[in-house]
Amino acid sequence: MSIPRPAERRTELLAAGAAAVTVVLWASAFVSIRSAGDAYSPGALALGRLVSGAVVLGVICAVRRAGWPPRSAWRGIAVSGVLWFGFYMVVLNWGEQQVDAGTAALVVNIGPILIALLGARLLGDVMPPRLLAGMAVSFAGAVAVGLSMSGEGGSSVLGVVLCLLAAFGYAGGVVAQKPALGRASALQVTASGCVIGAVVCLPFAGQLVHEAAVAPVSATLNMVYLGVFPTALAFTTWAYALARTTASRMGATTYAVPALVVLMSWLVLGEVPGALTLAGGALCLAGVAVSRSKPRTPPEPATRAVEQAQAAGGARAGDAAQVGEAGVGDAAQVGEAGVGDAPAGAAGVAEPEPRPEQEVGPRAG
Repeated sequence: MSIPRPAERRTELLAAGAAAVTVVLWASAFVSIRSAGDAYSPGALALGRLVSGAVVLGVICAVRRAGWPPRSAWRGIAVSGVLWFGFYMVVLNWGEQQVDAGTAALVVNIGPILIALLGARLLGDVMPPRLLAGMAVSFAGAVAVGLSMSGEGGSSVLGVVLCLLAAFGYAGGVVAQKPALGRASALQVTASGCVIGAVVCLPFAGQLVHEAAVAPVSATLNMVYLGVFPTALAFTTWAYALARTTASRMGATTYAVPALVVLMSWLVLGEVPGALTLAGGALCLAGVAVSRSKPRTPPEPATRAVEQAQAAGGARAGDAAQVGEAGVGDAAQVGEAGVGDAPAGAAGVAEPEPRPEQEVGPRAG
């Protein structure tokens, strides 16, 4: 039985809202990383961010009594925690120190394309023309933003390779997380993945302690912000939305991040974007709108079958009514004829006289 239209629409709106919260918070992370990244090394920053997020998620799980994820979900959670929460955050922080922001954004933004390819291959995700067209438009916008933000300094080969590895870790983590969300809640998957990522980053614990002792308060607060909002909250809303749509569509949604980074840098850091940056951001948003749009489809086969059955039933009922009316009319005519014939027969036919032995009354003597 299909989901009623109002309930289905409400689910779509909630998932879209969760995805919007995710991309806004992830875009804000780039602004905070600029401050925290000056005082913390890549591994220490990743560990501090994950520990902050794990503490917040742990408290929420305890309050809500979320419990442990089922055993069937742990494989996807473990792969996602290692690749996305752990590996991705470390190599991305490291890569951004080796290349300019534009090159990093350009290389990392192949992640949604990898998600679409892996999702189609491993998860059986359908890639409709609108999704492919929207991803192409958004990637073109990301290229424009990346080129406009590229500085004059050169980008090392190591930095490009690190950003490329980050894109693969991001894509692999998303594809691994999708099946786990069918067996566990978004909160359980996110909290467990965050803890696994923090465990992976434990070798950087010494650096974190040393750097936190001398880092400015603003950098430490930015690191905590990264753990609470772009990690704990945004990864949970991401998981909620991913559980209700395909990995390919969610990956395409993240192309809104470069456009929001441009806007936030303008509002918060006072970095006025150029014409090429604005055009690229507009393309990113337009591509996301195209990829998330749905063509109008005719009624579902089941709905058409019900409508046809109802129409056929109505026609049969009408025919039966007509037949019934005709039968009642014929019966009435027959009844009237029978009632009219009975008196005529009684008056026209003489009763037989009784025989002598059948006479009634005394005999004459």
